[in-house]
Amino acid sequence: MNDACVLLGKPNVYGSIFRFDGQASVFDARQGPCYRCLYSEPPPAGLVPSCAEGGVLGVLPGISGTIQATEAIKLIIGAGQSLAGRLLLFDALHMSFRTLKLRREPACPICGDHPTIKALIDYEQFCGITPATGVGAPPTLPRELETTVEEVKARLDRHDPIWILDVREKNEFDICRIPGSTLIPLGELARRLDELPQGPGSPEILVHCKMGGRSAKAVKLLREQGFTRVKNVTGGILAWIDRIDPSQAKY
Repeated sequence: MNDACVLLGKPNVYGSIFRFDGQASVFDARQGPCYRCLYSEPPPAGLVPSCAEGGVLGVLPGISGTIQATEAIKLIIGAGQSLAGRLLLFDALHMSFRTLKLRREPACPICGDHPTIKALIDYEQFCGITPATGVGAPPTLPRELETTVEEVKARLDRHDPIWILDVREKNEFDICRIPGSTLIPLGELARRLDELPQGPGSPEILVHCKMGGRSAKAVKLLREQGFTRVKNVTGGILAWIDRIDPSQAKY
């Protein structure tokens, strides 16, 4: 959307939400920075959690959307000062707003001094997605590559040789965890494979995340890299808390 707006010379009235926070701005390359001035590249495919995994406070789309509508009306009638060059941050937990100043990036690949993007590109390839799977869609794993939290608990009680891999982010890991698990976020997993047990006699790797989506992607990645003894913990940490350890905090 940003690239199309820059190429057409139109403003991009932007809004986004995540958990209890929202953002809004107007990215208009004719008078300030565009979206790529902030984020020139997308995050690794699969790193961004879905709404079900990350969670979104239900009223936030309305708040962010209303701000976007206000900015759009102001642009149409030519009144007031738009959010161009500013990023509005909304914290619903503390009911606070603050504004950050944004600057145009001279090296921006589409609105910079020497742009390299001069036409729309293959965005599915750029973002690491395919039409069949969609953004962040977890792969479907065969039953033999899955295990339940009850099976994990039983194997821990028996002291079976297992290695529990948590592919969430550190802030999630700090809230709750399966005892004895090792944290390697999904976005870092591909370059940290040497930290995982592998080879004859190595323990089986059991992978989990919040609900099972990111861990399914991790299992697929590990299988492609030659790890044969690896399973996805279905339901993730939320299933563990619901059915094994309700004393832990949920998020």
